[in-house]
Amino acid sequence: MNKKLIPVMLCFFAMGFVDMVGIASNYVKEDLALSDAMANTLPSLVFFWFLIFSIPTSLLMNKIGRKNTVLLSLVMTLAAMLVPMFTVDFTMLLLSFSLLGIGNAIMQTSLYPLVDSAMSGGASASTLTFGQFIKSIASFIAPIIASWGATVGAFGLGWRVLYPIYLCIGILATLLLFGTRIKEEPAAQEQKSVAQQFAGAFALLKNPFVLFCFLAIICHVGIDVGTSITAPKILMERTGIGLNEAAIIGTIYFVAKAAGSFSGTFIMNYLKDWTFLLVSVLMMLAAVVGLVAGESTAVIYASVALMGYGNGNPFSIIFARALQASPGKKNEVSGLLIMGIFGGTVFPLIMGIASDAMGQVGAVLVMTLGIFYLLGYFVAYRRK
Repeated sequence: MNKKLIPVMLCFFAMGFVDMVGIASNYVKEDLALSDAMANTLPSLVFFWFLIFSIPTSLLMNKIGRKNTVLLSLVMTLAAMLVPMFTVDFTMLLLSFSLLGIGNAIMQTSLYPLVDSAMSGGASASTLTFGQFIKSIASFIAPIIASWGATVGAFGLGWRVLYPIYLCIGILATLLLFGTRIKEEPAAQEQKSVAQQFAGAFALLKNPFVLFCFLAIICHVGIDVGTSITAPKILMERTGIGLNEAAIIGTIYFVAKAAGSFSGTFIMNYLKDWTFLLVSVLMMLAAVVGLVAGESTAVIYASVALMGYGNGNPFSIIFARALQASPGKKNEVSGLLIMGIFGGTVFPLIMGIASDAMGQVGAVLVMTLGIFYLLGYFVAYRRK
């Protein structure tokens, strides 16, 4: 086994820390008696930084190297884990969530190229696939740990026991990566400025198909983050159970999403990716019906699982199609689409306002608009 695999996989696990924002924001809402709109500013703040840092990170990698850039992202992630261990002050939590977002934006931009440097013999593709699976583990165990901590009052931290546990794993990832020698390719001599890179990326939006892909990524991520935030609230609103019991629904969502991504790898060997995109979108529409009309725990669980499975593959399908549409500008397209993760900022903010006005049905209706956009995206470019 390649000795570089363990530190790289631990980095993927650390990348998954970002998905704790859904359950964390629900507990913060309860602890501080916040409105949905106020509570949703926390996850929105996390994903805002993808808009700012995705493109500059590529320039930073050229200056300090891929490994050092990933190490920087880990240090910022560790700082984000540290703050909530000592306080639940809203201002300090805003700082923590900002650090988590900045660190994750840098990590998502730099870790994939680092894998290419670390793995030899054409193993980078399989390593990335396995890495996504490891990342999903961090995503779906977060609600379990938070619920356990809140139930038993672990170490006097309650649900925040999640932070020291992830902090220890993050420290291990940082130390192992720091001690691992990875040979990197030299950077190109001529580098564009940050302003030039931003201008080049946004110029691609003049291509209607790239624009549609960018908006589709925004909708996909918005639906993803929105579901993880809203699902526990729907369960509490409809069934009357407490947050500690409802938190498990976040795990159901992320497990279903991981299953969708994993099975999609094999399904698309027999089914065209564009056809599978339609199947995925129709599954999400069916899930919305259950989330709007469902009253029982079983129906809500099934709907969230269906949403997770359906939302497991659109990102990779859209990303691949956009790259194929601009073969000479793959780096620029990649940077632009990573910026689309900014959708995790837009949707929760609107959903919070809608849910304060209409209950959780309002939040689901906002997600439904994103799903209808994905359906329109399929219809408009099904022959592309």
